[in-house]
Amino acid sequence: MIKYIPNALTILRIILTPVFIIQAFYLQSTSALYWAWIVFVVAALTDWLDGMIARKHQVITDFGKMWDPLADKFIVLSALAALTWKAPYQLHQIIFFIILFREIAVTILREVYAKKQIILAADKWGKLKTVLQMVGIVVCLGLWAAGKTPVYVIVTAQFWFWLVALVTIMSGFNYLRIKLSDKR
Repeated sequence: MIKYIPNALTILRIILTPVFIIQAFYLQSTSALYWAWIVFVVAALTDWLDGMIARKHQVITDFGKMWDPLADKFIVLSALAALTWKAPYQLHQIIFFIILFREIAVTILREVYAKKQIILAADKWGKLKTVLQMVGIVVCLGLWAAGKTPVYVIVTAQFWFWLVALVTIMSGFNYLRIKLSDKR
């Protein structure tokens, strides 16, 4: 039974993404923002939980290898899109596109390597990027839902996500470095 839990949590995260999008983009109420925040927090917790269960019980599936990172990217990019294109934060669009480009590039690299039977595991930069993204998104969505977004919070969020973009670039270069060193 336990072997199905990580994949079920991944599927839940995929299902939660459109729920988040509807709450954050289409419903115009503070309760919708509150629910978007809850949906994101639940998705982030399922990401942590499915990884923990999969590692502890050595439950690795082809479905999980492919869909777990995609599910993470879908929910994170959806939340970043909300923070980028909706008031009050309106993060600089370059931040969003840096993160989007890195995620697409690393996904493609992982697929290329997977066909060669090489697994590109997340490194310290990738893990730091994920933690910074999750913390920033959870805090920003929570404050937004609570109606607590004074100018200093918005400025701090801008600074935070520029830092995330920098770590994202470093993480992407690290994957590129691995690919280049493989060709030698």
